[in-house]
Amino acid sequence: MRRAPGLALLLLLMLLAWAIPGSAQACTDSALPLIFGIYTGTLLNGVGTVTITCHGNPSWKTSLDAGLGVGATTTIRKMTGPAGATLNYQMFQDSARTINWGNNSGVDTVSGTGNGLPEPNSVYGQVAAGQYIAPGIYTDTISAPVTASGNTAAATFTVSATVVATCLISATAMAFGTYATAAVTSTSSISLTCTNTTSYNVGLSAGTATGATVTNRSMTGPASALLGYKLFRDSGRTLNWGNTVGTDTVAGTGNGLPQSLAVYGQIPAGQFVRPGSYADTITATITY
Repeated sequence: MRRAPGLALLLLLMLLAWAIPGSAQACTDSALPLIFGIYTGTLLNGVGTVTITCHGNPSWKTSLDAGLGVGATTTIRKMTGPAGATLNYQMFQDSARTINWGNNSGVDTVSGTGNGLPEPNSVYGQVAAGQYIAPGIYTDTISAPVTASGNTAAATFTVSATVVATCLISATAMAFGTYATAAVTSTSSISLTCTNTTSYNVGLSAGTATGATVTNRSMTGPASALLGYKLFRDSGRTLNWGNTVGTDTVAGTGNGLPQSLAVYGQIPAGQFVRPGSYADTITATITY
């Protein structure tokens, strides 16, 4: 009867001996955030890290889910920002950003073999150009589970970007054609794209002619001769277009899509200038 406790201890030690090798095959993972930084509508890259640590050398596989953005998939994920606006982004396995990292086993997951040491795996993120959404902070949360020997452990990491107010502007030429002392009119177009909800003002410079002002512009021709003309904000050609914000500029609010503004030009009648070609260069400035 006195030897029974020793037998029980032996059985316990045997159970422990069987348990240790099984747990030695487990893997854990941890992750660092993917911080894109400032987004201005141009292509933006960022890098995060998922680190796998295994006890022993089991085969492991890790995946990345679609995140929390409404409508997100593992190929087009979405960070969420002000008023539910979303910023599309992608995550890849390679630095060239050509191999998607998703959660389809054997298709776009990442696998390896444990070595008893931490194994870092870079997550290569990319925000595509041309997204002019409302300025603000955009975030997402990604789950990165690792599976090994039938066991699964999961880590999560955040993805973030800060969208700042941005506007792009371009313009077409204004061609008046032939002037023979009678008044001549013409139009040109200014195209602009601003981040959604961003207020802007568009102004036009006085041009490059000597003595020109925003109310009395001039084209320069042969022997520095000048041909006066005017630029207006309205088709009736009554509202001058200058460059003083709040006075003679054109105001608007961006919607994230291209917007067009018409510029209405006129050469007043009665100018008996030297024959020849006349030209001027106007700078359109957008303030936001």
